Amino acid sequence: MFHLGWFVGNGYSVQSWNRDWAGTDNEDWYSPALYSDAARALERAAFDFMVFQDGLMVPDIFGGSMEADLKFAQEIPRSDPTAMVAILSQVTKNLGYIPTISTSFYPPFMAARMLTTLDQLSSGHAGGNLVTSASDRAAQNFGFDNHHAHDLRYEMAEEWADLVTQLWDSWEPGSVIMDTEKHVFADYTKVHPIEFEGRFYSSRGPLNTPPGPQGRPVISQAGGSPAGREFGARFADVIFCVPNGLDSMRAYREDIHRRMEKYGREPGECKILFMVDPVIGETDQVARDIASARAEAKRSDAYVEEHLSVMSYFSGIDFAAFDLDQPMPDLDGKVNAQQSTMARYQKDAAGKTLRELVIEHNMVATIDLVGSPATVAAKMGEVMEEVGGDGFLLSGPLNRKNIAEITDGLVPELKRLGLTRPRYTKPTLRENLREF
Repeated sequence: MFHLGWFVGNGYSVQSWNRDWAGTDNEDWYSPALYSDAARALERAAFDFMVFQDGLMVPDIFGGSMEADLKFAQEIPRSDPTAMVAILSQVTKNLGYIPTISTSFYPPFMAARMLTTLDQLSSGHAGGNLVTSASDRAAQNFGFDNHHAHDLRYEMAEEWADLVTQLWDSWEPGSVIMDTEKHVFADYTKVHPIEFEGRFYSSRGPLNTPPGPQGRPVISQAGGSPAGREFGARFADVIFCVPNGLDSMRAYREDIHRRMEKYGREPGECKILFMVDPVIGETDQVARDIASARAEAKRSDAYVEEHLSVMSYFSGIDFAAFDLDQPMPDLDGKVNAQQSTMARYQKDAAGKTLRELVIEHNMVATIDLVGSPATVAAKMGEVMEEVGGDGFLLSGPLNRKNIAEITDGLVPELKRLGLTRPRYTKPTLRENLREF
């Protein structure tokens, strides 16, 4: 069997307001209704978790203006996903929730306390998706002139995660005794200052709230660069990745497992989930027609402008300055933002104009999955058998139609083939992840 997660790529934001089947998204994107409906459906399908992307700035790189990003709702709005997760944890019992947390801008003590609180509220189904952030504009919102260099951000993130982990461990198991006869809530001999003094961070500790059911909330991560992979191999319980094609997927997984060995970790301690965006139809032909229509829609001027604004955000470079009908410029050594993402663009750009790259590139899929529920389910099983991976992180518009196609169409076929869990049997998110 393999695991399933759902990537809310827009985070706590507008979801499908300018798409077909948007429903009432214009009115309810900022309320719990849309997300609660999705969470209940994903729990019925026995998904492991939902993970919420996040951002901390309004982009203005494309064309030197905020215009395109605000027009297309790209990386904006972004409301705080931790607040939404706290609400969603009350409408389900088994589904996990993983909001994105920036190690560059969240103080370690605040992050440790917040994630522990979410773990308590969710009865052990919380985690944090750790990112280093990539934008100078985000850094400027927190008082810095520019963001740190890429690899330095990961050096800081390693120390950050080490400190957060020590704060989570500052209460020993059994420290809360709640002895009413002796009037003792906690055994003070089992709660410890940590006296952490690092290169970038320091904290006396201990954390001022006891651990949730998991002790340490689940950590997820999605770095594709060497520094990002190293961080994930050391700290993550689950890694999300977008290598292109079976050979790259297999190589990525093997690389993470080699890196984990250095830290005394077994492969089963960190699940590697490949991102996919299935196109589901009642029949294979219907699905192919849908995929063709989506591909044709990418040829519009609006789509090209929107995608270029995304590439500008990912790279920190203004793509409005480049000729669409010339090859993509060589950006080697020029990207301080999302290096692995832009490296994939650079690889896919061979023999194409920038316009062709924008139209043909798929940012969120490792393999194409197009067909009826039965066809796509069988293909997913074949991929897992070939690659040896741990599961898939599904991405796509968060609307009720798309959710239903997956949870009521695809997943029943996956269960019929014995590829995903029929029901939950474990009490916490980490135990669900390590069940198989």
